[in-house]
Amino acid sequence: MVKVLFICLGNICRSPIAEETFRQQVTEAGLADAIQCDSAGTGNYHIGELPDTRIRKVAQAKGLTLSHRARQLAKADFSDFDYLIAMDANNLLHIENLARQTQSSVDSLPVIRLLRSYTPKETQFEVPDPYYGTMEDFEQTYQIVNTANLHLLAHIRATHQL
Repeated sequence: MVKVLFICLGNICRSPIAEETFRQQVTEAGLADAIQCDSAGTGNYHIGELPDTRIRKVAQAKGLTLSHRARQLAKADFSDFDYLIAMDANNLLHIENLARQTQSSVDSLPVIRLLRSYTPKETQFEVPDPYYGTMEDFEQTYQIVNTANLHLLAHIRATHQL
């Protein structure tokens, strides 16, 4: 079983939509028994909350339901997941710092990368945070993560021979 954790700041916008679009892609590929995913935030601002209503509206328009409850990245995630996928450089730095603290208690660390780094010929590696933006920004977030997740899934399939 390959396990993927999508991570943003508060776990109410980018990472939940990345989680759900990836889950849909995995299911459509017939790999639900081989790949699992979840999401978390580096901050503790929204623990227990549903995703932002604006990203839920975008998801609903795409036939997706976001029912994930926000949680914070935990040290256990470094042993529970094979991939920790960050939405932006600040999240990546936070994950890498926590990884250094966790390293002595974990046999091997998961792959830690930015989501958009899996997209060939990509020049912008961060998924912009739509929280203070417009509905168009939330739609753009969906488009970005949906495309990047296709490349992440292709990478996982090739790497793990799925």
